[in-house]
Amino acid sequence: MRTAILTDVHANLEALTACVAAADAAKVDRFVCLGDTVGYGADPNPACDIIRTRCQFAVLGNHDAAVAGRMDYSYYYAAAREVLDWTAQQLSAANMEWLRSLPYTRSEGDVTYGHASPRDPSAFEYVFALEQAEDLLVRAANLAHLTFIGHSHLQRAFLLGAEVKDVWSERLRIEDSKKYLCSIGSCGQPRDYDPRSCFGIWDDSAKMVEFHRVAYDAEKTAHKILEAGLSPHFARRLLHGV
Repeated sequence: MRTAILTDVHANLEALTACVAAADAAKVDRFVCLGDTVGYGADPNPACDIIRTRCQFAVLGNHDAAVAGRMDYSYYYAAAREVLDWTAQQLSAANMEWLRSLPYTRSEGDVTYGHASPRDPSAFEYVFALEQAEDLLVRAANLAHLTFIGHSHLQRAFLLGAEVKDVWSERLRIEDSKKYLCSIGSCGQPRDYDPRSCFGIWDDSAKMVEFHRVAYDAEKTAHKILEAGLSPHFARRLLHGV
């Protein structure tokens, strides 16, 4: 089965529809979402509607949790707090209830899907560097054979063994006897200086993780953010992938 993995959409409708179209063209069998459907962007309801409709399941991201009243975000910087407050006011009752119902993780056999570090999913810790992957191996028990996460907005892949290795490639073969953690990269707000949107595909028959990039109309998305009265910072960063 070919599973398209979306994460960190952040209410970016143009990026989301571009990724869905690209995944459909790649003949995936289903979609899943690793959280942060909302936050930063100006289209929270359309983004939630698409994820709810197209994804077999989704898990909770920290921005989802904040908007749904499931975590304290008073320590976030001012612009982030403001857009979360705005998003909560915009969301339909159905979409708010959906966010409130999402689990932190979802496991299927020896594969785990989550938003952030599997050590403590409710803490929303980052894993984007080799040192963090090494620390995860020390502190987390019973890691799955294959763990998919988002949160960092970066495409990363780590082999978790006696020696932790950065093994990212556009097509990563998964060996049965080893453990891996794959960070899919952000659909709606990439942060690796490449403004193209990210999604992944997990092919469990071929034992292959594919990391994809998709161009979309970031200028249109940025204009929507400005029209909504949200911080220009969230508009500018889309154009540069930061």
